[in-house]
Amino acid sequence: MRIIPAIDIIDGKCVRLTKGDYDTKKIYNENPVEVAKKFEAAGIEYLHLVDLDGAKANHIVNYKVLELIASKTTLKIDFGGGLKSNEDLHIAFNCGAKQITGGSIAVKDSNTFEAWLSKYGGTKIILGADCHKEKIAVNGWQEESDMEVLPFIKSYVSKGIQYVICTDIAKDGMLEGPSFELYKKILSESKDIKLIASGGITSIEDLNKLEDLGCEAAIIGKALYEGHIALKDLELHG
Repeated sequence: MRIIPAIDIIDGKCVRLTKGDYDTKKIYNENPVEVAKKFEAAGIEYLHLVDLDGAKANHIVNYKVLELIASKTTLKIDFGGGLKSNEDLHIAFNCGAKQITGGSIAVKDSNTFEAWLSKYGGTKIILGADCHKEKIAVNGWQEESDMEVLPFIKSYVSKGIQYVICTDIAKDGMLEGPSFELYKKILSESKDIKLIASGGITSIEDLNKLEDLGCEAAIIGKALYEGHIALKDLELHG
């Protein structure tokens, strides 16, 4: 299972939120490149980079941070947060993203998202299926939609999606363990997807359980920043 640390960006700084609430913002480092280099030095190969300003603004904002990390490390970056237009997508790929994640756009403008999928393929375009009580959330998790997560994922599998990042928002930043039951459900209904678990991962035991469930990757955020999981533990896990 791939291990993917997360860097969330507000005002160019490395932050974490709890349950996606911007009022809970905690700054961990003023220099995200420094954080990315630490991950790289520990043998990490992948990075999940989220433009939280972009998610709120509905267009890419922190592309310079993406460009810096991509140019100063060898990390394979998947980038998300506010990608809503073809121009946003071009900027993200031009700045060094290997993959992009589309969440809100996959709900609100499926034609554009499907066009991206058709043009770039399922290895470059990731579906962001972030949910609260199994309902998809959009716009930096500020809004809940009426769309159920399981049918939402299935509808895109039929259109060529391979990678799905699913965050259970109720678990995000709580350090109380991930949403195992939800992931079990998703994998039983959509067997061919590469499911990336995100939210609530607190221990190496959580990672082992997710691997046993069949998750292709796991994104870790607060557990790393708060010292619940050490980078050296991830080296051993890998």
